[in-house]
Amino acid sequence: MPRWSRSIWNAYWPSKTKHPLCVPSPLTGEGIRLNIMAQSWSFFSAGQFTFGCGSRHELGKRAAGRRYRKVQIITDATLSGLGMVQPLVDDLAEHGIQVEVFDGSVAEPDLEIAKNAALMAGTFQPDAILGLGGGSNIDLAKVTAVLATHGGQPQDFFGWDKVPSQIVPVIAMPTTAGTGSEVSQSAVLTDRETNMKVSILSQFMRPALAIVDPELTFSCPKQVTADSGIDALTHAVEAYLSKESGKIAAEPGEPVPYSGSTPIGELFSEEAIALVGRYLAAAVHNPHDREAREKMALAASLAGLAFSNCGVAVVHALEYPIGGRVHCSHGGGNGLLLPYVMKYNLPQREAKLSRIAQLLDPICDFASDMEGAMLAIRQVEQLKSLIGIPEKLSAYGVTEDMLPDFADKSFAITRLMNINPRTPTRDDLLQILTEAL
Repeated sequence: MPRWSRSIWNAYWPSKTKHPLCVPSPLTGEGIRLNIMAQSWSFFSAGQFTFGCGSRHELGKRAAGRRYRKVQIITDATLSGLGMVQPLVDDLAEHGIQVEVFDGSVAEPDLEIAKNAALMAGTFQPDAILGLGGGSNIDLAKVTAVLATHGGQPQDFFGWDKVPSQIVPVIAMPTTAGTGSEVSQSAVLTDRETNMKVSILSQFMRPALAIVDPELTFSCPKQVTADSGIDALTHAVEAYLSKESGKIAAEPGEPVPYSGSTPIGELFSEEAIALVGRYLAAAVHNPHDREAREKMALAASLAGLAFSNCGVAVVHALEYPIGGRVHCSHGGGNGLLLPYVMKYNLPQREAKLSRIAQLLDPICDFASDMEGAMLAIRQVEQLKSLIGIPEKLSAYGVTEDMLPDFADKSFAITRLMNINPRTPTRDDLLQILTEAL
């Protein structure tokens, strides 16, 4: 059976025993039971997704086709200095589009930066806001679009479903391969007062247009490539291991930020995991490897589609307070924690973890799902080491006295606790952090 379909077949048509809802298997002819899910699910993406080397040159044409006349670009001074912004400005101008550039973004932007970007938008009144850069810049573009449309302060929209209606359209052009923000409904900012990373989540924040040109990642520094790449793996793994769709705690008919595991989510997760396993190390250590860069760009977007629908869980919940306190990169923090959380989830996800081992290394061999699951954890640890992700939190300046506060803050992020396949207690989180220290 093809790699992408095997786990879905096993998950949704697991039985060959006789049953009132029984149909012949197309593979064996034996009876299989249809596992009817108790609840419907949905899948969301960017309005348009354009992928390919050189696709950045389509920006002006596509923006003009959408009748945009004024575009605000959200980026940072580094990308401006590298000459990556001006060609986009020129392309838009050639299509009769006015442009204003806000290049005050930084890694892990805070609330004040978001307010400053929104002030420019309030004066310029753009028809669209373009985020150019890593996930931080694209997230900032989303928040700017929310504030430009609805006013208020960033904190007015913290959490899920607080954006009341459509926003100024967002165009996303990633220059790193990792966050998947170009297709997601979320944006993360840093609240300096609480030393906490905070999220805004709304389906209205999915970009209207995502242009993913792998050539924009070619100049990405080695450590950023590593951090963003392991972030993509974290997204794919957490989405893949998430609680099944229909088992997410919610009132009947109540919208939820994440659906839990679905067939489409599993498709994207599996392919993303396989691509990261094959190409991440090459992209880190051979930055001019065109194939590796292209495949990692694709992996990041596939993982973004998976996690922004199925969900992320304990890894992200733990990283938010850690990143807010010690200011490690989001991807680096996630990648460091990933194998520890995989180990915690093993009792509930033995078979899926075993499948991850096969995806990361198609020629690996093991005798049982338990052996394969343990192998998957070791593979992630080895990949971390190979690309320079620290093994322990102490490398980021985390100390033992910080852990109880991290556990408390993580446990309070209920939307992520609800997604995890194994329901954690606050003490479980503290134990994971202790092992990772």
